[in-house]
Amino acid sequence: MADPPDLYGAESNSSNMVKVEQLINRLYQPGNPQDIAETQKHLQRLQRSNEGWHLADALLQSQDEKVRFFGALTFTIKINSDWDQLEVEDTAPLLHRLLHWITLSVQVEKGHLVARKLCTSLVAYFLRPTVSWNRSLLHLVCCFTAGEAVSCEQLMSTSDKDAARIVPRLGREQLLASIWFALNLIEEVEKTSPTSILTSIISTLDDVVMVLQHALQIKPDSDRQIVEAAVKCFQAWVTYAHGVWSDKPDEVVFLRRLTPYCINLLWAHELCEVTADCLGDILNPFSAFFTPKDLELLLDFLTSTLVQVQLSALHEGNWEPEFMSVARLLLAYGDARLHDLAHNLDTPSVQMVMHRLMDLLTCVGYAGAEDDICTPALEFWQSFTEFLIDALYGSEDVAEPWMGSAQRYVVQAIDSCWVKIRFPPENVWAEWSSEEKGDFRAFRADVEDLLQSSYTLLGTSIFDRLTNLALEALNNHAWLHLEATLFCLNALAETISDDDVVDTTLIHLFRSELLANMMDPALNMPYKTQQTAVTTMVSFTAFFERHTQFLPSMLTFLFTSLQSPALAGVAARAIFTTCDTCRKTLVSEIGAFLHQYEAMLQWQDVESTTKEKVIGAIAAITQAISSEEHRVETFDRLLYFVHRDVEACKEFASVGAMGGAQEKGLCALRCLINMGNTMQEPDPDGEAVDLENEPSTNGAHESRIWESCHEKIVGFIYAVSSILGGDGEVVEAACQVLRTGYKEATPGPFVFPPKVTEDFVTNSSLQTPRLEYVLDTAGAMLTRHTRANASRVDATAIASILVVVDTEADDPANEPEVSASCLDLAAKFIPHYLHTFLYPQCREHIADLIIFSIRCMACQEIMLRRAAANFWALLFQRYDLTAEIKAVIDSILGEYGPHATLVIMHSMSGEVARSELETFVDPLKRMVFSQVRAKQWISDALFASTFPSSKVGDAQKRKFIQQVAKSVIPIREPTKGSD
Repeated sequence: MADPPDLYGAESNSSNMVKVEQLINRLYQPGNPQDIAETQKHLQRLQRSNEGWHLADALLQSQDEKVRFFGALTFTIKINSDWDQLEVEDTAPLLHRLLHWITLSVQVEKGHLVARKLCTSLVAYFLRPTVSWNRSLLHLVCCFTAGEAVSCEQLMSTSDKDAARIVPRLGREQLLASIWFALNLIEEVEKTSPTSILTSIISTLDDVVMVLQHALQIKPDSDRQIVEAAVKCFQAWVTYAHGVWSDKPDEVVFLRRLTPYCINLLWAHELCEVTADCLGDILNPFSAFFTPKDLELLLDFLTSTLVQVQLSALHEGNWEPEFMSVARLLLAYGDARLHDLAHNLDTPSVQMVMHRLMDLLTCVGYAGAEDDICTPALEFWQSFTEFLIDALYGSEDVAEPWMGSAQRYVVQAIDSCWVKIRFPPENVWAEWSSEEKGDFRAFRADVEDLLQSSYTLLGTSIFDRLTNLALEALNNHAWLHLEATLFCLNALAETISDDDVVDTTLIHLFRSELLANMMDPALNMPYKTQQTAVTTMVSFTAFFERHTQFLPSMLTFLFTSLQSPALAGVAARAIFTTCDTCRKTLVSEIGAFLHQYEAMLQWQDVESTTKEKVIGAIAAITQAISSEEHRVETFDRLLYFVHRDVEACKEFASVGAMGGAQEKGLCALRCLINMGNTMQEPDPDGEAVDLENEPSTNGAHESRIWESCHEKIVGFIYAVSSILGGDGEVVEAACQVLRTGYKEATPGPFVFPPKVTEDFVTNSSLQTPRLEYVLDTAGAMLTRHTRANASRVDATAIASILVVVDTEADDPANEPEVSASCLDLAAKFIPHYLHTFLYPQCREHIADLIIFSIRCMACQEIMLRRAAANFWALLFQRYDLTAEIKAVIDSILGEYGPHATLVIMHSMSGEVARSELETFVDPLKRMVFSQVRAKQWISDALFASTFPSSKVGDAQKRKFIQQVAKSVIPIREPTKGSD
């Protein structure tokens, strides 16, 4: 493609402009994308040139609208990008040219393309920091009425009375352009929020109101475009006022003069939609903008026959945008007037508003998929309920006279929601998109919130009402009605918690044919109803714990539900929760549970997660068996089921079916994890067990009664690991099995001797996937054996860890998670297992460990810096050690302490972010208070040639060292350490 023409070369300007116009027309025509991009690049070069200002003028003289638009665009670009090229004395002439072109444009243009772009150029001029253009809109109006650009000096002689006479003389295109300018101006000001032009904006406000007041009085049927533009401009200025002038009533008063004109447009069919959207968006969140008279006018409209007709059509499924906008305006009015509505429920107009707000919850169609107004309607009723709750608990036990009527509205809203949350028939549900299904579920979740709030307001009466609806639906075999009711009861269960206040009502429900009907295949119960019924069993577990006579029928239903793929997952979780909570009550039924589980394994396609949950549930009951012999015997039967999965894993692997092997192997290990978790002694307070502070397991592994189970479980771990050891999920699951016993304080099937963990760790290597999880497991085991009353373990596994460290020492960041876990585990050996450093297989690697930790502390990975800093904080601490161990530690600190101090001081002096400084404070403190050589080490670090900060002078360094010297005096007493 040829280069762009040289407009200011030897050729005539006329010839050059023809070429430019050709380029512009080529830009807006279909063609090769590469050619279009080149054309655009050439034109942009012309626009950004020093002569671009004159180019804009030349283009605006063209007869071609596209060329004139490009000229207006060039002015906008030059003002925004090349303003600094102008001298101060050139700015006024530029404004005069812009006003000339827009005045000419509205006189000759049939379209509005160029005029709108020139409005953008004028706004860009207005926003320049060095410009002070007061009463800009009036200036534009004066130019329009004069038919030519007028100077700022001429504008100054125009009084307010003159302005009031001038505005009505504007022609249609002139008025429209004036509104566009006012709209574009305030939108751009709100985006950029420059405080420097606030005075200019205030000076323009009165003129804006004058122009809009004139436009809003035009009959919509005679010129809808102008009135609609005026409404949108009014909204934009009010939105700006809310953010900037909320504390300046004088400015807001100007705009309030327009509100009645705007409200009056609601009655015009042509403008109802845009006006309702405008007023609704202002009401929320700027309801204070409306005067009492304005609110009366709005109430007159919202209670009118016209609105009744519109909302009736909406109620029947006519989702016309106009009707939706009116509905949203009604909701915005309701939100803004909550207090007045609640306090005046006995007045006819308020009753009519409340009735219409209620109707918005009951429109034809399913929420989300067809009905888009029910969700915002529900939000209103949620707000109304919360307002009533605040009023109820803030009235100091004085009953409000209107509260009873208000509560009845909430009950009615819940009844409406109960209808609205019913699932569609399965064939309809199958046709919905994922988005429609998601919106429907979101609506149901919002109804849950309303129900939970309503319980605070209405008490058990709402629970009783819903239970009666459930029984009625059950008697009528109205299964989707039943599902909706159970869903509501489940939502209330979270609020009621363990309270027995609704037990009488629940007894009526569970004595009914509910569970029997759920298990009757002849009734063709929709699976969604069954699924919600399963959730009901979980929601009211506390009730079943109090009323154990219902447990057999409930559990029978849950086990029956396992046969349905759609219900198996939620049923298995329900069985797990029920058995975990009611374990002692169910001990007498342990044989039946084992029989049920064995029967379940005969079914085809039983999901692994189902097996894992159910076997964990049976293990929970097993834990509650009082006889240890019986407990061991029962648990051994559970291990037989795991054994079958392990054998299946081996069989799949033997024929190369590694996918099946992985599924069976992981299932076996995860069954063990669930069994290990539920075999733990329940905490009476329901609190998590703290590994650091629980009583020790000293001697627990010596109980021989569990030895056979230990051997089987460990055998399962190694059998699966030997086949699938390269699978990270398998490695992690195996570690989780080992860790389940670390929380126990008494002998049990998962309280293994420490050597089991040690062997598992030493069998790992750098090639082991998720090695960091293996190392963390070793650390968790050591933590259980570092309490003062705990037995010590033969922690020779440290040798393996040091080998890993030695291999990783060149670059710890290669595997940051593994490196950090190595340091965390090494830190666990301080102080109780420091004697392992004396073992021959460890001694040769001590230097590697120390160097490795220093490199970690100096690297860029945050997790490594933190792990290394923690390691050195523990190493610096003084402990009560044997002479031999103390000599080794003193030797280590004497050789590597200065280097570690160098890294700590340099890190705190600029090499790490301020947020990380705390990481290095702890090791520095411990070094200062426990090491007599700390002052010298710190001094050497601060005066080292590699010190990172040039802003810290020698005087500041010496002052810091003196402060350190003073703090070194109170050396702390040694901490009790290694045996």
